[in-house]
Amino acid sequence: MKSASLALVLIFHIISFARGGNDNFPIGGRSAGMANASITFKDIWSLWQNQAGISEIKNITLGTYYEDKFLLPELSLKAFGIVIPIKDKGVVGFSYTGFGFNLYNEKKIGLAYAKSYAGHFSFGVQLDYLHTYIDEINGNHNAIAIEAGFNVRILPDLILAAHLYNPSGEKFADYDNERIPTIMKIGLGYAISDKVLGSIEAEKNVSQQINIKAGLEYKPVNKVYLRCGISTFPVSDSFGIGLELKDFKVDIAEVICQQLGSSPAISLSYKIK
Repeated sequence: MKSASLALVLIFHIISFARGGNDNFPIGGRSAGMANASITFKDIWSLWQNQAGISEIKNITLGTYYEDKFLLPELSLKAFGIVIPIKDKGVVGFSYTGFGFNLYNEKKIGLAYAKSYAGHFSFGVQLDYLHTYIDEINGNHNAIAIEAGFNVRILPDLILAAHLYNPSGEKFADYDNERIPTIMKIGLGYAISDKVLGSIEAEKNVSQQINIKAGLEYKPVNKVYLRCGISTFPVSDSFGIGLELKDFKVDIAEVICQQLGSSPAISLSYKIK
């Protein structure tokens, strides 16, 4: 048992190194099903993708997410969020993200604010508290970071969006070698028709190569969505389905990484009228 735990810690360090460590995890079954090419989306999951996307939410909305990374419970990713409109003053949101198990884990708590201007331009910003427990020797480490983004409607069916995570290059004060990555994203979302939505996004972690992501969403019948996507770093394919059940939305996805395997995910959201 002890050797298995040590092996898992080693896996965590390898994955952490591969993705930069203390990454800004994408969250949401809809996003996962479209290879996380979701910077232009406008729903509760924008709390993790691009805070500007919550600016047009009109009702209090709750959401929860679970992802079984590579089918290993110790690598599970969990998240919860709530979005609250404040009349004409904008929208606020709270989010929590947890990753890992007792020997290695990361937590992120975010407080967001966003506002839309005439439905054509939206801006959002979020303050993040980051916590990482590495091992018994290195212990707990905490930091504060910010992230911000915008989206603009260029044409009636075309949206341009951009997002920046940790622009100041913050790091854990008492653990110099554990840096928080700076991540830049820019993307386009295009409503090809009433039934088809396409999205494409470029993501650049300053310590890694660029990641190009593309996704497609198709609505064959009312309240049913089929999704697929691809990404280049790491190379992966994504598939998903979404259902609207009155005020509930259920999104299920599968991300297949060529190097590490399959990661099923599910998210639930509820709108309070």
